[in-house]
Amino acid sequence: MRSTLRENLDRLRERFEELGALLADPDTIGDQPRFRELSREYARLDPLVRDYAAWERVLADRQAAGEMIADTDPAVRALGEEELGQIDARRAQLETALQNHLLPRDPHDERSIFLEIRAGTGGDEAALFAGDLFRMYARYAEMHGWDVEILSSSEGEHGGYREVISRIAGRGAFSKLKFESGAHRVQRVPETESQGRIHTSTCTVAVLPEVEAIDDVAVDSADLRIDTYRSSGAGGQHVNKTDSAVRITHLPSGIVVECQEERSQHKNRARAMSLLHARLLDQAQRRQQREQAAQRKLLVGSGDRSERIRTYNFPQGRVTDHRIGLTLYKLDEILAGQLDAVLAPLAREHQAEQLASLG
Repeated sequence: MRSTLRENLDRLRERFEELGALLADPDTIGDQPRFRELSREYARLDPLVRDYAAWERVLADRQAAGEMIADTDPAVRALGEEELGQIDARRAQLETALQNHLLPRDPHDERSIFLEIRAGTGGDEAALFAGDLFRMYARYAEMHGWDVEILSSSEGEHGGYREVISRIAGRGAFSKLKFESGAHRVQRVPETESQGRIHTSTCTVAVLPEVEAIDDVAVDSADLRIDTYRSSGAGGQHVNKTDSAVRITHLPSGIVVECQEERSQHKNRARAMSLLHARLLDQAQRRQQREQAAQRKLLVGSGDRSERIRTYNFPQGRVTDHRIGLTLYKLDEILAGQLDAVLAPLAREHQAEQLASLG
């Protein structure tokens, strides 16, 4: 194992021990939001620390096996060689696990999702296929104990959906389904096809992590320029003789708010700050909506037949994921919700790419 990896592992183990001490501290226990955050971090690090300790024990076992191999007794040497083979296999397994622990973590992996399915090219057949896809994901969700709620839908004329948007609520839903976004293609003979010709239709799928609602925005006092001035409006002699009006400029965004309605500078400042928060909140929510719209467009493409991540071929009972060249003759099982046969290889491929980027 490279020295840089060991340094990272040592640092994370120290953090794990630090977290254990913090979680036992009465001050931390009394601060429930912080306690929950630290508990989640502790739980994430626990399997890494366990595997690291096991790896260190394997190194000690390997040294003992090496001493046996150096023994003058042939029987002891043979036993040492046998143990060394088993130890090296275990060592390789643990080193792979430790590398996986160090991979960059997607901050959205534990979130629930919004699942959007839209019929693309293919008319009624595309709508029917959208219904098939929705039932496939719903069954997969049920197998994992997740809740499925349809938020909006537009049904096709002959069944299925022109569009269906749902929420799948369950821990880890995004980590499992995040690779499903894109164009899905179906090849089958429609029931209305009298000559038995295979038709090709598409649907687009978008998997979006459920983000926390923006209920407020943090405002750093260092980002504010606050000016006071004499009110020019009505309010009597007192207002005109004091600098009671307040103008607040939020430097990062350039938003300017002011209030001069009250005689008290303190009240004007409080109202101006309230207005600033409202405008910053509106700005943040609009930005979030734009980012989600852009992400949705990026995920699904145009829905054209030529753009596809996966093909479902009914005559052959075949499912092909074109991103990793995976072909399975398990169409019925996959449509029944047994998606792990496809999702697991996709996750492994993604993990392999991340490991390669670590060097």
